[in-house]
Amino acid sequence: MMCAMERIRIGQGYDSHRFDANRPLVLGGVEIPDAPGLKAHSDGDALIHAIIDALLGAAALGDIGQHFPDSDPAYRGADSAQLLAKAVAEIHAAGWTVGNLDATVICERPKLRPYVEKMRARLANLLACAVGDISIKGKTNEGMDATGAGEGLAVHCVVLLTAQA
Repeated sequence: MMCAMERIRIGQGYDSHRFDANRPLVLGGVEIPDAPGLKAHSDGDALIHAIIDALLGAAALGDIGQHFPDSDPAYRGADSAQLLAKAVAEIHAAGWTVGNLDATVICERPKLRPYVEKMRARLANLLACAVGDISIKGKTNEGMDATGAGEGLAVHCVVLLTAQA
């Protein structure tokens, strides 16, 4: 029998990428128009990458690089939403479900507020949870470091998993 603390797990995820003006920007499975994309092996969705790491970490299933290595040509240009769907299937198979998710996207531009609700809805669908279980915040770095200089963006994410009944 599980005690109360064995029925929850917390995972933390992080990702960052430099901007690439030759690619579209995709965050949380949503394309953001009129903004430079992210330089990456896949589509560069740093929000989803941080979420995948948080999910896998909470379930003690490794990290995104183990499951979807950038050395594998199969993942070149991959849709990160599809990678997230695979990670969610793995945590479900391991007996876990998403309780809630809190993410912070750090960038000077673009402003994320107009896209947050669409990202929350997309992620709730991918994570098989309610929109109310997803929080996404946009923050700036107030001009400090490379992110603050507008060279790229970074994402921090925390997820709570609960044991499936």
